[in-house]
Amino acid sequence: MNEQNVRPAKLPSSPNFSSGPCAKRPGWSLSALDDALVGRSHRSKPGKQKLEEVITLSREILGIPEDYRIGIVPGSDTGAIEMAMWSMLGERGVDVFAWESFGKEWVTDITKQLKLEDINVYEAEYGELPDLAKYDAKRDVVFTWNGTTSGVRVPNGEWISKSREGLTFCDATSAAFAMDLPWELLDVTTWSWQKVLGGEGAHGMIVLSPRAAERLKTYKPSRPLPKIFRLAKGAELIEGIFSGETINTPSMLAVEDALDGLRWAKSIGGLSQLIARTEANLSAISEWVKQSTWGAFLASKPETVSSTSICLKIVDAEFVKLDAKQQAAFVKSLTSLLEKEGAAYDIASYRDAPAGLRVWGGATVETSDIKDVLAWLDYAFATAKSSLA
Repeated sequence: MNEQNVRPAKLPSSPNFSSGPCAKRPGWSLSALDDALVGRSHRSKPGKQKLEEVITLSREILGIPEDYRIGIVPGSDTGAIEMAMWSMLGERGVDVFAWESFGKEWVTDITKQLKLEDINVYEAEYGELPDLAKYDAKRDVVFTWNGTTSGVRVPNGEWISKSREGLTFCDATSAAFAMDLPWELLDVTTWSWQKVLGGEGAHGMIVLSPRAAERLKTYKPSRPLPKIFRLAKGAELIEGIFSGETINTPSMLAVEDALDGLRWAKSIGGLSQLIARTEANLSAISEWVKQSTWGAFLASKPETVSSTSICLKIVDAEFVKLDAKQQAAFVKSLTSLLEKEGAAYDIASYRDAPAGLRVWGGATVETSDIKDVLAWLDYAFATAKSSLA
């Protein structure tokens, strides 16, 4: 029922649609943390075993090749991708593709902080992808697999050369565990615990291909590297990072929560089921979009619509005529109503994105909740629109 001011009878069982930290797995409670190693050293035998299990389960569920190294690092996905860029970029020219807020942050770091000399920057507006055909396989490339703040993802990895000379640096934080990542095409891949499996923030994951490991051994940038960025010492990798010996002290509560999410993922059938749950959420919203008189995907092409950070624009004629400040106020009114009703929390678009909505559709979100919240979107929109009259 689109654009009708009728209060829905049913609330979602979970109103948590935030794009990070994201909804906990179905059935989660604080008892999931009962076995957390609080008060113990992360370097103790049981502490290291838990960290190693995070790595082992991540490899198993994601199908990461055995010769790829996996590490747990500080600073969430941001820390992981920054660590990779500061440690490895500069050996050759870099192509950077950006189409949303975080990708553009990596552009800023590469151009204004690292101040690399040979850089090609390819950017696109929200809803669009840059021309990936401009990628040069002789160069390094930095990109996000899924633009969390734009709801635009790369449709596949076919644009990446299997015989590339440079390395691929992929920020996959809202793609890992929800999309099929072609590991043979990815040399450096990062994500955080707070996304698809609903873990807590502050910790990141980094995956290195053998080619990336070789870069770390052979290339030494002239810039200084702080301790939390150091993946190598001399001509050798700090191998402990990839076996549970973290650079700094992790939260053992967060580690336990990450293990809970990974064990749940394995129990429901692994990656194929995680992807299926996520795609079912996108499908439910796609059916709604087809019938909506006011909502549409921000992504301009169907093949690039994200299945996790599902971004919606408002195409109603009266809304479009509003200026930016008025549009922001309208969205605030709409989302405030949803929050007050307990129907949906934290679904306003990212602060740098066009005024609209962003509904998290990752694997921990039930499709029944997605369907329930869509009726509330119509109700909230109609209510907010009535104030414009």
